[in-house]
Amino acid sequence: MTAQLSVSAPLFTRRRTRLVRIGHVAVGSATPVAVQSMTNTDTADVAATVAQAAELARAGSELVRITVNNEDAARAVPHIRERLAAQGVDVPLVGDFHYNGHTLLGKYPACAEALAKLRINPGNVGAGARRDAQFASIIELAMRHAKPVRIGVNWGSLDPSVLARVLDENASRATPLPVGAVMREALVASALESAAQAESIGLAADRIVLSAKVSSVRDLIAVYRELARRCEYPLHLGLTEAGMGSKGIVASTAALAVLLEEGIGDTIRVSLTPEPGGSRAQEVVVAQEILQTMGLRAFAPMVTACPGCGRTGSTFFQALAAHIQRHVRERMPQWRERYDGVENMTLAVMGCVVNGPGESRHANIGISLPGTGEAPAAPVFVDGRKTVTLRGDNIAAEFTALVDDYVASRYARRSA
Repeated sequence: MTAQLSVSAPLFTRRRTRLVRIGHVAVGSATPVAVQSMTNTDTADVAATVAQAAELARAGSELVRITVNNEDAARAVPHIRERLAAQGVDVPLVGDFHYNGHTLLGKYPACAEALAKLRINPGNVGAGARRDAQFASIIELAMRHAKPVRIGVNWGSLDPSVLARVLDENASRATPLPVGAVMREALVASALESAAQAESIGLAADRIVLSAKVSSVRDLIAVYRELARRCEYPLHLGLTEAGMGSKGIVASTAALAVLLEEGIGDTIRVSLTPEPGGSRAQEVVVAQEILQTMGLRAFAPMVTACPGCGRTGSTFFQALAAHIQRHVRERMPQWRERYDGVENMTLAVMGCVVNGPGESRHANIGISLPGTGEAPAAPVFVDGRKTVTLRGDNIAAEFTALVDDYVASRYARRSA
């Protein structure tokens, strides 16, 4: 008997959450999963922070978080907001507060007004008897300025009182849970109890976003599954301290993709350590590509490219694929303004006859370059039909021009 394959349809059914408005961006409920990022400049350096926040926003970050860690930073926030507005960048700014947020927000009301959301960590708003009072102060200030709050728990700075209590409860069990399970429960408990405390002070439930970040993929999945089961607050996803380069990208994708497939997550950030001198905007691009490759959102045309094998006679297809991908990213700000739906366009750059024509036919526009021993010709396919064959030394420029022509002719021009 032949075994039958069981194919499950993708879930992609978002969990039910409340809708929270952060400036002009809405998160939760049925809204698209939003992309976030965070500056790594000294916030007191207004020019540097404005430049990076603008770079992140133009790359597609829909929320940008900035550190507010001292009085100089708090004083700078309104000026950062003003300079961004002067450049036409209206991305909502999120203030990241630790330890002294109650003091800074109270002393610098213009800082609170300039921010679209406050982010606080219940593990370091205060210790001992001061914790509840200082937490309440931040919540009251958020209410006074009509700002939503992200209560962000992190296993590197977990509230010690919550951890101690959960450990004691576990010790009294007939069969104690493993340490890892206890840690995960402490994270979930800290987030949910802090949210309940904020509501008891008077913050509306639709002004609260939760996160509970860890740096282990499997722990992150387990924590967010439990949070999703036990609350209806929107959840911000992110693998904290994901790392640098491919490690950070792979780890973040492995964690976030599982949760997003299960309908968990309302905003995401990919916390990459930049290469020295590298662009902070890489984390925005990776977050977008996670969402787009999963079919959840579209941000820019996707390029399918051949990986190369012994049949590919040169590296020209690699250079062309890189050129086309770069060209698409560079043109998207203008295309997005002028053409509806261009972000859904698909392209293919293939290296030989085996899969080249087929993949090119599947794309909106694709090119199949010659492999070893093949005729020195590159057929171009538009919407499944071969339209032209390119030859010679100007294939890259000619194909790029065909891509531009395709965009201009096939996507409706936005009315002025």
